[in-house]
Formats: sequence, C-alpha cells, structure tokens
Amino acid sequence: MHAQHHIGIDLGGSSVKASAVTRDGTLLESLNLPFVDRDMEWALRVEEAVESLRTKLGEPSGIGLSAPGLAAADERSIAFMPGRLDGLEGLDWTRRLGSSTPVPVLNDAHAALLGEAWIGAAAGVANTFMLTLGTGVGGAAIVDGRLLKGRLGRAGHLGHVSVDFLGPLDDVGTPGSVESEIGNKTLRKRCSGRHANTHALVAAVESGDLEARQIWERSVRALSAAVTSLINVLDPEVVIIGGGIARAGKTLFEPLATELERVEWRPGGHQVRIVPAQLGDLAGAYGSAVNSIRRQLPAVDGR
Repeated sequence: MHAQHHIGIDLGGSSVKASAVTRDGTLLESLNLPFVDRDMEWALRVEEAVESLRTKLGEPSGIGLSAPGLAAADERSIAFMPGRLDGLEGLDWTRRLGSSTPVPVLNDAHAALLGEAWIGAAAGVANTFMLTLGTGVGGAAIVDGRLLKGRLGRAGHLGHVSVDFLGPLDDVGTPGSVESEIGNKTLRKRCSGRHANTHALVAAVESGDLEARQIWERSVRALSAAVTSLINVLDPEVVIIGGGIARAGKTLFEPLATELERVEWRPGGHQVRIVPAQLGDLAGAYGSAVNSIRRQLPAVDGR
C-alpha cells in the first residue's frame, strides 16, 4: 500500500483520466475511462476511477480534479461550463467524492500546464505559457511562478487572442482568433471541405499537395503571430505547444520556427524556446494531482 500518494482526475469531453502519483512525481497507477455525455455518466466514471485507485493503493493523501470551464472562486467546483457536461456547474467535488480533505478544482488547461511545469516540458521554469492545438485552441500561463487565473478564472484562454480583426467571430466573440485559424473545428470551412480534419490536411501537406500547403502555411503564420504577441506580453522562458495537432511534429514546428525567426522580438539576441508538450493525455491528471499536493505543501516550487 502507498500511504503517500495523491490522485489527480482530469474530466475531459469523452473520458476521465486519472493518475496516482507520489510527491516527487512518480506515477504509480493511471486510468482512462470513457463515458457518454448523458445522465452525468461522467460523474460515475470519476467516482469509479477514485474508488479503483483507492482499492489498489489505499487512501490517498489528497485528490485534485480538473474539468472544462471556469473554476469557482472557492475552487470547490466548476462555476461556468455551458453546453455540455450537464450537471457539472456547481457540483461540489469534495462532497461528491466523500473526501476527508478538500478537493481543489481547476480548469483543464490550467491543470495541463501545471503538470508540464511540474515534471514535463517546462519543469523548473518560472515563466511559461502553453497552447494546446486540437478541436479548439486551449491555453494557460505561469508568470513569475504563479498560474494566471484572473478575476473570473478566465485568464489563459490564449486560443481566443485575435490575429485578424476583420476575421469571423469565434465561439466567445473574438474576431479572427488563432482558434479560428488553426483549430480543427474550422478546418472543413478553411479548406472548402477537401479534408476531414487537420490530421488529413497535414498528411496532404506531407504528400506534396500544394493547395493543402497553402492552407497549412496560413494556419502556421497565424499561430506564429499569436505566439510572438504572447511572448511580448508574458516574456516566457519556454513556450509549450501541445494537443493533437502538435503531433504533426516537424511539419508544424519547422515552419513555426521559420516564421518566429522573422517576427519574434529578441532583445539582445534572446530567443524563446518553443517545445512540444511531454505528458500527453495525462498532463491534466498530473496537474490536478500536484495542485492537491501544493495545497498541503504550499512551499513546493513556490507555486
């Protein structure tokens, strides 16, 4: 039995990911439980994951949870998540899971960056931000060792920065956002239906399709504009690029580096490192776990 471990839960759109980790970041167990978004099935999968890890490893020292939406000010629930996961808003996870210690709740992108800053691509870094490129574009930022949350928990929605003030409005009303330019949700419109998703577009680029390359290059230029703008605002040491689209590897990172060579402000020749995320699908679970650990050990890494 492992007395000193914490459970991190990441509630996604279609599955619950869970990790049990020690205070030094050693992974003891992990789970990935799919669900259908109806009748709060996702809450049952969260309970199942916690109970399974409790059975295998014993009572955890703490539990942390992340989910889409804006976390409540008291960090016991998600306060705002319209449109899906009906029942999530206002659900007190400390009570739901019968935990003897408070279960801190984070936005999922915030948690993913905490995980990467703990034992991933930005370990030991005090200034960083992350963009996750997927169906949409998520994000989060750590500045001077502290996760930016803002007044409403809205800070870090970096996918909604504008790169074209004349562009179409995105889901939150931002004109020409980087999410609209590179997110998978708009790909069929951007390519007039020629490609089913961004992975298909990238495959076409790699096969030498010139029209696909033009679409992709526009997306990468938009991403570079967002990255360089955010570098000017946040002054990071490292920028992390994650999400499914980041799996394009050099097809993404090489043209992005070329664009940043052209547009990034580099005082004294200082160049910000652009790196891929390391923790994959477990980043949010790791981040939720370390958020729980730091509630009990607030001096850990100063965060």
